Amino acid sequence: MRSPSYPHLPARGLRAVLVLALTAAFAAAVPAAEAQTPAPIAAKPYMGWSSWSMQSSKYPGLNDQGDYSYLTEANVLKQTDALASKLKKYGYDYVNIDAGWWMDWNWKQGYDQYGRQKADPARFPSGMKAVADHIHAKGLKAGIYLPAGLEKGAYGDGKTPVWNAEGCTTADIVYPDLRTTNGWDSSYKLDFDRPCAQKYIDSQAQLIAGWGYDFLKLDGVGPGSGKSGDQYDNVADVAAWHRAIADTGRPIHLEGSWSLDYGHAADWQKYTNGWRIDTDVECYCNTLVSWENSVDDRWDDTPAWTGKAGPGGWNDLDSLDVGNGAMDGLTKAERQSYATLWAIAKSPLFTGDDITRLDDYGLSLLTNREVIGVDQSDNPPARPVTPSDPQQVWAAKNADGTYTVALFNLGSSPAAVTADWTALGFTGRASVRDLWNHEDLGSFQNKITEALPAHGSRLFTVTPKGSALASTGYEAEASGNTLSGNASVAGCDACSGAKKVGNLYLGGKLTFNNVVVDKAGTYLVKVAYVSGDSRPATVSADAGGGTGHKFPSTGDWGTVASVSVPVTLKAGTNTISFDSGSGYAPDIDRIDVPTSPR
Repeated sequence: MRSPSYPHLPARGLRAVLVLALTAAFAAAVPAAEAQTPAPIAAKPYMGWSSWSMQSSKYPGLNDQGDYSYLTEANVLKQTDALASKLKKYGYDYVNIDAGWWMDWNWKQGYDQYGRQKADPARFPSGMKAVADHIHAKGLKAGIYLPAGLEKGAYGDGKTPVWNAEGCTTADIVYPDLRTTNGWDSSYKLDFDRPCAQKYIDSQAQLIAGWGYDFLKLDGVGPGSGKSGDQYDNVADVAAWHRAIADTGRPIHLEGSWSLDYGHAADWQKYTNGWRIDTDVECYCNTLVSWENSVDDRWDDTPAWTGKAGPGGWNDLDSLDVGNGAMDGLTKAERQSYATLWAIAKSPLFTGDDITRLDDYGLSLLTNREVIGVDQSDNPPARPVTPSDPQQVWAAKNADGTYTVALFNLGSSPAAVTADWTALGFTGRASVRDLWNHEDLGSFQNKITEALPAHGSRLFTVTPKGSALASTGYEAEASGNTLSGNASVAGCDACSGAKKVGNLYLGGKLTFNNVVVDKAGTYLVKVAYVSGDSRPATVSADAGGGTGHKFPSTGDWGTVASVSVPVTLKAGTNTISFDSGSGYAPDIDRIDVPTSPR
């Protein structure tokens, strides 16, 4: 999120005896193994609603008392009731209150006598516990929000006592130089070498647990959130919250936000149940979102994180605002593509829409059980199997041998997109089911091609009926290859053969020599590569003209991923080249060339 302060902000007698007796008898009759226990936190990506999208929008009528004024008790309860009646039966069960619940209409903060955030009486006249109680009464879970660090307004000249920590004041929990932290420098950095700092976090955790909250979004966390450097490293804060929540005895989902640093993915996995991988999806304009700012960024930024998600912690792509076309600011095609990516990436599915105003199409997107099933299944997240070009295919192999396959046309005009079974690792026939339309499309030989509108998509389950793909592998570091410019062989623990070819920049070029095929045709060549960021390369065969492709980031320079690119080869011996041109290309591990053309 972003904001002015947070740019990104009565039975008696015999009856009682009978009840007790029946209860005891029932308990004795039910085996211990069948007793209900709470589901583990974040066993699956969470689903629900968040207030921030409407708080941040200039859409007419949403924030009628000034910027960010949508957040009120009345509005939260209205959305709670709508969620319970319209979406709860599909799995949506979190109601998350975002930034501003302790701020007045002018964004002035309020704190209790222990420096902890206190509900603004105008926004939340009944207080935060009463709101959580209402949410729980609807069979839902309540979420709340806090920024990292000690907010400046809570410092109180360092004399504010810390709750349940005798002798500790706010001067004892921060660095003496009052260095700032979080994505907006709105807080003083906590010094966890001082025992009182953990006590302060404990006091905050006990407060929200006592109110009955089930979810905490901790925002402005670094490294990430637009900041770098020691003072913006909040890993210790997140670890402290992890400990404090455990000590409350209440299961509280801890979500880290926003745009967290990939280099600390292991920390986010260790201490949180989810982490934002990108900046805010909201456009801060007269709609909730727009395609260009920044829904479309997720296709570039998600692939690196794919391998980090799993039970207990998920990649959070931010709010899913597809429920009302006019308010969302998207076409129908864009809304479906938005929802498709969130589902195949196994992101939490939480909408920021006004649930009381969902249109029929938006409701169909949010309640499609087959698509929700992709997000909530035990199968892995999908990732690109083709380069990050305007037309893309993403896929995941499922535990039952099927594939989840998504086709995307991210271009600004209609285009055909083909999912080639070769890119999935098999050949021959496969049956295809359209998940959005609940339709079995039949059997397809080798591929499926769909004509898609601008920013359009399709989502399929593909069931192979053919055979495993046969291919021939060629190592980038092989002595028979040609390295030009700066290109050189380097070690790579994760690579095939423990080596790769790197330094492909400013004219650096790798040419695989002696690539032999029996038949002339276009081959879908699988390229294993390493790239800490998204990088382009021109791929060519023999003396022919090359085609530029953008390779998705693998997250760092020690992780290997692969995509398949079409290359036209002649019968016999060929060369395949990867040229950086005037830019920077990914490092190349190996290529695998199918034994037959597509």
